[in-house]
Amino acid sequence: MSEQQPEPVALAWQDVVATARRSAADGLVVGTSGNVSARVGDLVLVTPSGVPYDRLGPEDAVGVGLDGRQVLGELRPTSELPLHLAVYAETGAAAVVHTHAVHATAVSTLVTEVPLIHYAAAILGGPVRTAAYARYGTPELADAMLTALRGRTGCLLANHGTVTYGSTLDQAYERTAQLEWLCRLWLTASALPGRTPALLSEAQLAEVTEALKGYGQPG
Repeated sequence: MSEQQPEPVALAWQDVVATARRSAADGLVVGTSGNVSARVGDLVLVTPSGVPYDRLGPEDAVGVGLDGRQVLGELRPTSELPLHLAVYAETGAAAVVHTHAVHATAVSTLVTEVPLIHYAAAILGGPVRTAAYARYGTPELADAMLTALRGRTGCLLANHGTVTYGSTLDQAYERTAQLEWLCRLWLTASALPGRTPALLSEAQLAEVTEALKGYGQPG
């Protein structure tokens, strides 16, 4: 990215690259799989297609308008651009993280909704749904994802991976990490022969959702 880029754009691109690298370091993606984006006004900064995250520098910034038209950079945007743009069009998100996290992807092949094995589901708005399978990069996948995201901040993509969003990249990434942990927990508990994990009720989850409103530091 040249020095002529506005500071908010330059900083947002740094965060996009750092988050993408973090997803690889944490084992949520392999190679160039997965993608990350951040919205700055009407500009969406997104990781490029097929470029290893450790090779991305300031000069490699990729930006598109909300209509998908590329307005920044020479590298092609991720093939999952329709997925990211759909989230921005339908929510107040400022950041989106898509991964191929192992446990979450495994669960996406087993259930249409992640069982309520832990109250961490409240962080994602409730029981996490699995979007119907559609080929990557297609409008059909984006539509299926939006259906699964209704009232939620994250979902599984059947036989594919995860999508989460937030008001910041840190928040979107934290939701991804929580979703992967939740799926790993359910798979672990379910693996014991002859035993079925106890699950929370909707009422218990609602109680946690209310309690989380006062969680953390004031202000």
